[in-house]
Amino acid sequence: MNILNKSIKSSVLFKFETINHLQASEKYLEINNKMTSILKTVGSAVTGKFLEKPKYEKTSSSSSDDDVEERHYEAAKWVSTKTMGMNREEAVSAGFQRLFKYITGTNENNQKIDMTAPVSTKILPGAGPNCENTFTTSFYIPPEHQDNPPKPTNPDVFIEDRPAMDVYVKSFGGFAKEQDWLSEAQKMTEQIKDKTTINQDYWFTAGYNSPFQLFARTNEVWLIKNKDKE
Repeated sequence: MNILNKSIKSSVLFKFETINHLQASEKYLEINNKMTSILKTVGSAVTGKFLEKPKYEKTSSSSSDDDVEERHYEAAKWVSTKTMGMNREEAVSAGFQRLFKYITGTNENNQKIDMTAPVSTKILPGAGPNCENTFTTSFYIPPEHQDNPPKPTNPDVFIEDRPAMDVYVKSFGGFAKEQDWLSEAQKMTEQIKDKTTINQDYWFTAGYNSPFQLFARTNEVWLIKNKDKE
């Protein structure tokens, strides 16, 4: 009888231990999958490799010098946030943090979304020299979420339907600072022969690399072409 009781007790304990082990394994896998997804997003952001980018085609560059490229971007959805301030670097940093939280699950579906490139920032200058600028920082939404992107839960983050646009693009390398962006934008403006083709209301910066990437960095300045001049 004692042997039978011991056998039954051992069997029950084995079953409980097996169930606990399976539950722990499932929980571990769930956590591991979440961490893998986040690390994949972070890793892509750091290396800049294999990131989805908005679709465009190169168009005529007859109105500018060779190092100013003209592109036609297709209409697409971007996730965006606005920040007011005088300094682009501070504004982009604040905007990036909001958007990164969105793609790592701070949305109505608690859904992870892959990082994309570039991080674009629309700069709407203030009315005067001492007025704050409006910075709209955006991540391109990857193709698999274009039709129905998860709705942001942060009221400062929104889905933007960006229309098709024709842009002048100037690329440069290195770690771009405030003066670098302004200097490159000024150079590009001087290179474009017909100034009436440039939208003077706002302009864009586009960064393709994380702060951890030391070499082969790509930065772009975008000037938008007036629709009536296209």
